[in-house]
Amino acid sequence: MMRRMDLDALQAELAGTPLQDWSADLPAQIDAKLAIGHGDLQRWYAAVEALPPLNAEQIDLQEDFRLDGPCDETTRAALDSALRGLIPWRKGPFHTFGVHVDTEWRSDWKWQRVAPHLDLRGRRVLDVGCGNGYYMWRMLGAGARSVVGIDPNWLFLCQFLAMKNYLPDMPAWHLPLGIEELPPKLLGFDTVFSMGVLYHRRSPVDHLLELKDCLRKGGELVLETLVVEGDAQQVLVPEDRYAQMRNVWFLPSVPALELWLRRAGFLDVRCVDVSVTSVEEQRSTEWMRYQSLPEFLDPLDHRRTVEGLPAPRRAVMVARKP
Repeated sequence: MMRRMDLDALQAELAGTPLQDWSADLPAQIDAKLAIGHGDLQRWYAAVEALPPLNAEQIDLQEDFRLDGPCDETTRAALDSALRGLIPWRKGPFHTFGVHVDTEWRSDWKWQRVAPHLDLRGRRVLDVGCGNGYYMWRMLGAGARSVVGIDPNWLFLCQFLAMKNYLPDMPAWHLPLGIEELPPKLLGFDTVFSMGVLYHRRSPVDHLLELKDCLRKGGELVLETLVVEGDAQQVLVPEDRYAQMRNVWFLPSVPALELWLRRAGFLDVRCVDVSVTSVEEQRSTEWMRYQSLPEFLDPLDHRRTVEGLPAPRRAVMVARKP
């Protein structure tokens, strides 16, 4: 699996940057994580190993995630079977050699809302809580020089490796780490993304400070999180679950979130998008059969969750480190 992660190429990419020392320590850190592993890791990695050899002659990461090239029906069936070994797929969709991985989230819709407000050309990017790496590929499609994603979920890593299998030379690396496992004061990335993470943190301002520590001077933060309507003092703290999620701590209003970002030391704080999540954007599919947003909303009033709280509304914030 270390070979698949291609840490040599990552170290070469980060040589001579403030991230060089960190990258040198990564093999030992990843080895230690692998030693702990996960009960299903062998099964998931076997699915990656079962992927048939295919050559992506047409690659589209700009408008979509789409790989095309010669692929007969037998090979396509083997590809479909291997990818199904990595169910549930949450972020996507992925179009690979005629197999459509119809994920729980239409993450392409979110990317269409985020991307117009960014210029990633030539930038070194960190994606915190990157999931299976869907947005990492789209960031490369938008011109990023390289993308490092961190997420401690082993299934998501294997889903990323499944796509990396057909894009081996692309400068994208998924590391099975949480942000608390990064060294302090990395100060090396041009752009840092945190999408769908802040509301899972018990101390949201500490999370913003951690993100700022990953950025170089003048670097850009892209933050996407759940919000509620209201003024700068309005923050929802769920009593228990929120839309059936256990670990949701703080849902600020956009003005409160702007205030948090300024208190954390960010400049040029702006909200570039607010959208209510629809049951078309997040739903169960044959690639993710568990309950999804339609079951998490009040069946009689989709403006409310089953707990009676405001339905999911998401904001995208952009801010700059001084």
